[in-house]
Amino acid sequence: MSDLETRIAAARGEIPADLVLRGGRVLDLVTGGWIEGDIAICGDRVVGTAAKYDGKQVIDVTGLTLVPGFIDTHLHVESSLVTPLEFDRCVTPHGVTTAICDPHEIANVIGADGIRYFQDAAERTVMDLRVQLSSCVPSTHMETAGATLTADDLAALRGHPSGIGLAEFMNYPGVIHRDPQAMEKLRLFEGGHIDGHCPLLSGQDLNAYCAAGIRTEHEATSAEEALEKLRKGMRVLIREGSVSKDLNALHAVLNERTAPYMCLCTDDRNPLDIAEEGHLDYMIRTLIARGTPPLAAYRAASLSAAEAFGLRDRGLIAPGYRADIVGVGSLEACDVSLVIAGGTVADAAAFDARPALEPVGRSSVRAPRVVAADFRARGNREETDVIGIREGQILTDHLHETIPVQDGDKRPDPARDLVRIAVVERHGLNGNIATGFVRGFGMSRGAIAATVCHDHHNIVAVGVDYDDIACAVNRLSEIEGGFVVAEGGNVAAELALPVAGLMSLEPFEEVRDRLTTLRAAAKDLGVTLHEPFLQLAFLALPVIPALKITDRGMVDVTKFEIIG
Repeated sequence: MSDLETRIAAARGEIPADLVLRGGRVLDLVTGGWIEGDIAICGDRVVGTAAKYDGKQVIDVTGLTLVPGFIDTHLHVESSLVTPLEFDRCVTPHGVTTAICDPHEIANVIGADGIRYFQDAAERTVMDLRVQLSSCVPSTHMETAGATLTADDLAALRGHPSGIGLAEFMNYPGVIHRDPQAMEKLRLFEGGHIDGHCPLLSGQDLNAYCAAGIRTEHEATSAEEALEKLRKGMRVLIREGSVSKDLNALHAVLNERTAPYMCLCTDDRNPLDIAEEGHLDYMIRTLIARGTPPLAAYRAASLSAAEAFGLRDRGLIAPGYRADIVGVGSLEACDVSLVIAGGTVADAAAFDARPALEPVGRSSVRAPRVVAADFRARGNREETDVIGIREGQILTDHLHETIPVQDGDKRPDPARDLVRIAVVERHGLNGNIATGFVRGFGMSRGAIAATVCHDHHNIVAVGVDYDDIACAVNRLSEIEGGFVVAEGGNVAAELALPVAGLMSLEPFEEVRDRLTTLRAAAKDLGVTLHEPFLQLAFLALPVIPALKITDRGMVDVTKFEIIG
């Protein structure tokens, strides 16, 4: 029999199913009720529920509540700091059976080859890794990236089975002001799926953005913003990452009425936070603890996500649907003990059976060798623009401080929490170095630096001592990128990320342990931020208000211009 005939025969009980789950109960996300009986699976599909089935393999799930597999609707695997296969091994056991990624981090370093690397990875993972095509490489004209992707480049990447559509369109000014290159990309995907990214956009400008056919949005940071975007037809994705934490601000918007139009995502979450808190499982139990009805939380995590992204074959435990199933002890705890992804039990054997994937983007850090004097803030104007950090958000404040000029330099002032921030171009294109000031680290000595620097991924550094900044920046070239903490002219801690300067070749457990050491080293410098490294990375992203810095200077994002 064909696969189709086999599924039908197994559904009728005429032949044994490949796998039967027996003894649990299923949460029905349509009615909110419970379904009793066996779950029969053939291949990657559920073929039967609410009946008695025989199976070639039977798993006793007595005591478990079974829910559809979770769908992370927007993330950058690179921000997990591990390769796609290690991300799979790290996150799938938390119940994530589908992850919709935008590989624009690696694309900004090595271009289309980075996207093809993720497409190849999607053919190997246990979870279903969906690879959107990156819309903004580079994100704006105000930075130096390692590559540029035009509409023609994206057209050549279409057609892979992992594809859904166009990834987050971060250049929202380019949309509302009809930039020709932005229009080319939007026309290429017109009528298909286009992800959104429009922080604080409102009123007629939001109308214009939505009129371009953009239907999802993960940048809402207040209930008022989320409600306006819902009212204008957008699917709002609640985000809870390592830096961007919007769950507390948005949880009250999610209820059984709005759940069909809301989803969950992590955007950027590293292995240490996943180990300490969890992934989408953490979001679900936190939402429920904050008062969200369990049905609404689980709908947002699966069925609503599937429908928002046109994945009509998943989101329910029902005949004909993809067999993505999560077993939890209770809905409230979301304590995952069983994960089935596409009919495969996500255990060690499944991960070990995946074909290997050769890394790409090696030796991509080609920054100039720097000295302490490169980080002086030259100028004779005491009035100074300062980036103000909002912990737990990637939005920043545009502050204004008076900083005296001494010997032609405006020095860091740790007593006022005013420290140097610098971006060093690392793609070997122009050697740009830009400097400025930032408030919010609490740093009293030393420096930290990274090649994880959204989205251009040049080197970004922050510090009090210029010699330590130079030490950290130069060390990044030696280790092919990563994170470095320096103090007293020496490296205090580091994590090498040799895959495009973004991802480690080590197991996620090793990366998790290194992050623990790095956090402790940063704390020894006086840093008060919970996640200083990813918080630092977003200070160079010129599509998130209000003040940022790139290798070309300080950027007033509200005006969308370089101001010095």
